[in-house]
Amino acid sequence: MHHAQPTPISRLPDAKITRIETIPLKVKLERAATGSNLKLTHRCTILTRIHTDAGVVGECFNGNDDALQASIINMIHEEMAPLLIGHRVCAVEDAWALTRRATEPFIRDRRVALRAQACIDSAIYDAIGKLANLPLHVVWGGARANVPVVALGGYYRETGDLEGLADEVVELKAFGIHGMKLKLGGKTPAEDAKRAEVVRRAGGDDFILGCDANQGWTLAQALDFTQRTRDLKLDWFEEPCKWDNDRAEMALVRSLSGVPIAAGQSELSRFGCRDLMNAQAIDICNFDASWGGGPTEWRRVAMLAMAYNVTVMQHLEPQIGLMLSAGVSNGRFAEVMLPWRDPFFYKLIGNQPARPFKNGLYELPKEPGWGMVIDTDYLESVRRH
Repeated sequence: MHHAQPTPISRLPDAKITRIETIPLKVKLERAATGSNLKLTHRCTILTRIHTDAGVVGECFNGNDDALQASIINMIHEEMAPLLIGHRVCAVEDAWALTRRATEPFIRDRRVALRAQACIDSAIYDAIGKLANLPLHVVWGGARANVPVVALGGYYRETGDLEGLADEVVELKAFGIHGMKLKLGGKTPAEDAKRAEVVRRAGGDDFILGCDANQGWTLAQALDFTQRTRDLKLDWFEEPCKWDNDRAEMALVRSLSGVPIAAGQSELSRFGCRDLMNAQAIDICNFDASWGGGPTEWRRVAMLAMAYNVTVMQHLEPQIGLMLSAGVSNGRFAEVMLPWRDPFFYKLIGNQPARPFKNGLYELPKEPGWGMVIDTDYLESVRRH
């Protein structure tokens, strides 16, 4: 009689953090990405590695903060790492609370501490997934094997803007992406309405069309735009109003236009997102885990949003956003970019298919953790010295 071998006890409960490593990366974009209140010429990120006594290394890359990068790395090593060495990997909530201390001094820039916390939190989750030998969206109970995606795009061009928009939609569809979050807010509502019309016509009725003003317009301008685009069936309108009174004004745009409103990336915590929901200002919350304290805080926002019937997205960062969106029942889309805009997603992730999207969907990796295998040759080529 043969007896079944007992299942090995998981390494997860007792594995401890032994070292935290950070690698700054920077690469020049093929062309500038220009929106209403931004112009990006480079893609920057920090690859964070959590080394454990179980031999597993959790790793993730987060952010696009050129000016803050050195300060973020310094905070990780000087203030956060000493609190976590010897800490159990699976005690992620405790680790989050320990790193949160760095956000408390009110005379410093809290963005630095929040981004540093996010780097560590993201890498810890990768270690947890690898120790459990499961992809994180499965760890979180996600039932979806694939996620619908939209591409951040439609940046302003100096010449041939409308023609370029139509060509970009064709490029997206050929690449397997069936939606765009169109950058606007840098021109008049009339001019940007024409840009939205070009995208709708080029994409067709089934093409997902969100619009993102990046807090570029007054309330009157935002309402003007929604009137001009009322026949385009916008899927959402993101951050339509200037920052200083956006909560109240977005609620008005939402109620008067009937267009779903998205916001949350400019909030620093679940509490700010809660206030957006309490104000009935949003239908979609696109909190940014890499800016706001990590996946732990993002998932809290997602759980909170369920109580308001609000759906959620992760702002950019598809290396974490795809699994985050798949790991909650109210996940909507995942935001991605074309290779010229996000070379790290396509080149730093060595096991990333050359064409990872099909029929508007991304099939989630089956590898454990975030499912990433880092291309070490590319890593060395973009390492910031």
